[in-house]
Amino acid sequence: MEHPATSECARTGLRTISSEIWALGFVSLLMDVSSEMVHALLPIYLVTVMGASMVAIGTIEGVAEATAAITKVFSGALSDWLGKRKLLAIIGYALAAVTKPVFPLASSVGWVMAARFVDRIGKGIRDAPRDALIADIAPPDLRGASFGLRQSLDTVGAFVGPLLAIGLMWLTSNQFRIVFWVAVLPGALAVGVLALAVREPVRPADLRQVRAPLSMPELRRLGSSFWLVVCVATVFTLARFSQAFLLVRAQGMGLPTVLIPLIFVVMNVIYALAAYPAGALSDRVNRLTMIIVGFSILIAADLVLARAGSLPGVALGVALWGLHLGFTEGLLATLVSDTAPPELRGTAFGMFNLAGGFALLAASLLAGMLWEIFGPQMTFLTGAGLTALALAGLGVVRWRVPTLGGNQKTQTEEDAMSSQS
Repeated sequence: MEHPATSECARTGLRTISSEIWALGFVSLLMDVSSEMVHALLPIYLVTVMGASMVAIGTIEGVAEATAAITKVFSGALSDWLGKRKLLAIIGYALAAVTKPVFPLASSVGWVMAARFVDRIGKGIRDAPRDALIADIAPPDLRGASFGLRQSLDTVGAFVGPLLAIGLMWLTSNQFRIVFWVAVLPGALAVGVLALAVREPVRPADLRQVRAPLSMPELRRLGSSFWLVVCVATVFTLARFSQAFLLVRAQGMGLPTVLIPLIFVVMNVIYALAAYPAGALSDRVNRLTMIIVGFSILIAADLVLARAGSLPGVALGVALWGLHLGFTEGLLATLVSDTAPPELRGTAFGMFNLAGGFALLAASLLAGMLWEIFGPQMTFLTGAGLTALALAGLGVVRWRVPTLGGNQKTQTEEDAMSSQS
């Protein structure tokens, strides 16, 4: 008979995670390589080549993310109604891939904004069904590790992309449009991997059919624990703004244009290294404890970035920013999976991302205005203050609902297990 401790260790290893989740992770990696080759250069391209203002950058980033968030509601609900996730994920990734050529062809800020808008529609279509698909595939005791693995691979792409951008900018003597054209290739490859390597699990025969996912009765079925997660995540998102401001902060400290993508590299290396261990650890301890740590790290990052007087100070702040992402992004998604009924997971991820998208729009607009009026210090100090407010709110939630984040199976999962016993 296998020793329990040995069995538990085996269950937490990377080899126990489904090949479909690995494939979804590599799909995310490839698409992030494509996207970040563009996004790592886009803010500087807009400012130095197209003459855009910081308010314009904040508006572009905020509107783009809000567009994705709104789309996620409908794609997530549609995946619940259809009982299928993969088709919508393919459509979303394909739409993002075919919009990549618009960036090198754009002749004005308006074209760039349109490209970002359509690209984010693709993201909105794919994200909620993809996350619901991960939750459908992963067993409850490996859910944190599964989301953490996908997030880590996604983030590997987020720093490989800027590294490629740096190399190509050097080789081409800062020819932005050539880099943007090369970014088309990994996006197309991502769609191919998803189509060929990911199989959708068979829907359980006894799982309830959802006829109107966005109706009030169905939204109430999501439960109070889920809506508490949404409230916590929304307040937290208000404390964060577009990472484009990190790039501009580094440039203001004298970082050469060709090295600007290093900011994303530093941030995402830390993020990638932290996401899987944080997710795997959350399968053993209370997830809210891990998220509280992540909130605290963001406060430290904002304070460092506000007071930074040199590039090393900015680098430390960026590293802390990446660490906080590792402790929060995948875990918040895992909490959604833990609290939402299986037949409504697509809708749950859609509502979760809708609230976060509008909060990010508000945060990015606020950050842009503060930067223009008061300077970068006030922008980051305001972020620290809002994060402290979110942290206090999270402490109250943990006190009022001590079981939230305690890695309990959803009621539907418990009922299913009971019926099988």
